[in-house]
Amino acid sequence: MQGLRREELALLAGISSDYYMRLEQGRDLHPSDQVLDAVARALQLNLDATAHLHHLAHPVGSRGLAGSVDDIPPSLLRLINTWTTTPAYVQDRLLNILASNPIAVELSPTYLVGCNLLREVFLDQSQREFRRDWELVTANGVAAMRAQVGTNLDDPDLLALVDELSAASSRFRELWNRHDIVARLGGINRLDHPDVGPLDLTSEKLQITGPEGLTLCIFHAAPNTPTAEALAVLATRITSLTR
Repeated sequence: MQGLRREELALLAGISSDYYMRLEQGRDLHPSDQVLDAVARALQLNLDATAHLHHLAHPVGSRGLAGSVDDIPPSLLRLINTWTTTPAYVQDRLLNILASNPIAVELSPTYLVGCNLLREVFLDQSQREFRRDWELVTANGVAAMRAQVGTNLDDPDLLALVDELSAASSRFRELWNRHDIVARLGGINRLDHPDVGPLDLTSEKLQITGPEGLTLCIFHAAPNTPTAEALAVLATRITSLTR
């Protein structure tokens, strides 16, 4: 809460100001969930930010934030490649694309293996036209990555990405400095494909069992809609290229 003094926050949370100071300074390494919930209520945090506060207070050991295709179950790779009209890809906590199926790449080259979604969205000017909700996409993307990286803010790959995007994009600098937190959720993706026109795709984001931080992202269209027909056209084009 803007303008809230430490003593006032401690009073709202029902704890002493001395204890709250110890929390701020990291001198209490094992605060209870009840205390964390009380602080979250005093700060008027939403559910995602509250969960992030618990994660910061009780971090678990983890490796680097960047993932590898070797971390993805081979059966999952085979599965997404059978989806001819359902774009799907796997990303790590830094939003690097680790795997994608042909229809995802046909949807956008930003889903090619090796691309980083934040880098593409912020630095590729064509993305402002492709993503009809570019402002919302950029805000949610940065907030989602913050939620994923947790306390690993000194990870070398994260630091390199943040430095690169901060130097090149004032929009990224603004969003990163806001410290917003949001869970990676599904929703409607409003796109404008250069060949098949406007698309309204529902996205699902599913955590993959195994190494921490890998997410399966799936796009799908409601049956018998212009978007479903457009995906079928893109799938046909893939088929003709592979003959």
